[in-house]
Amino acid sequence: MTSNDNGLMTFGGHLEVLRKMLFRIIGVALVFAVLIFCAKDTTFSLLLAPCDNNFITYRWIESIAHDMGINFSFATFHVQLINTELSSQFMTHVSTAVYLALLFTSPYVVVELYIFIAPALYANERRYSVVVSVSIYVLFMLGVLMSYYILFPFALRFLGTYQVMPDVVNQINLSSYISTFTTLTLLMGLVFQIPVLSFFLAKMGLLESGFMKQYRRHAFILIAVIAAFITPPDIFTCCLVTVPMYALYEISILIVGRVGR
Repeated sequence: MTSNDNGLMTFGGHLEVLRKMLFRIIGVALVFAVLIFCAKDTTFSLLLAPCDNNFITYRWIESIAHDMGINFSFATFHVQLINTELSSQFMTHVSTAVYLALLFTSPYVVVELYIFIAPALYANERRYSVVVSVSIYVLFMLGVLMSYYILFPFALRFLGTYQVMPDVVNQINLSSYISTFTTLTLLMGLVFQIPVLSFFLAKMGLLESGFMKQYRRHAFILIAVIAAFITPPDIFTCCLVTVPMYALYEISILIVGRVGR
C-alpha cells in the first residue's frame, strides 16, 4: 500500500518514491560518467587548457588591450605536469569522470528534487521553489565558470611558475592539479550561493538589509579573510575572489531589501 484511506501517500510510499528517484539520479550520473570517461582526450584537453599561454582568458585580455591601443602580451609560460605513481593517471581519470558527471547531472537532480517535494507545497511556495532552484543552479554554474576562466588559471600561472631560485624547478603532479582544480571549483560554486542564503535568512526574519548596510566594512574584512582561506596563498588570487564575493554581498542587500518589503 502506497496510500492510506484518505488518498494520501504513506511514509512507506514516500520512501519508495525516494528510492526510485535516487536510482534514476544514480543511473543518469553513471551514464554521464561513462561518456566523460570515454571522451578522455576532449575532457583533459579542456581541464589542462590553463597550463599554457594559449588559454582563452589570456587571449581575451590581450585582445581587449590591443583594441584599446595598449601593446600588452602575457609572458610565455607552460606548466608541465608529471605523474609519480603507477596507478595515479588511471585513478585520476576515473575520479575526474565522476566529478564532472555529478556536475552535469546537477540540473537533473534539481528537477527530481522539485518533483519530489512539489506535492507538499502550496501554490505560492511552488513559485518560490522554482525560482530558488533555478537561482541555485545558475549561481553555482557562474561560480564554476569563474573558477575555470579566471580564478584557477591565474592561480596556476602564479604558483606554477613561481621560483625562489632559477635552479629550483617546479614539478606539479597531475593528481595535485586536478585536486586543486576541483576544490576551487566546488568552493566557488558554493560561495556564489550567498544571495540564496541571504534570501532564506531574510524569509526567516533573521536578516535585514539595514543590518547588512550598517556592517558593510566588517563584511568586507570577513569576506577578504574567507577568500584568503579558500584560495592558494597569493594576494592576487585572493583579490580575484574577494571582489566578486563582495559584489554578491551587495546583491544580497538588494534581495533582502525586497524580501523585507
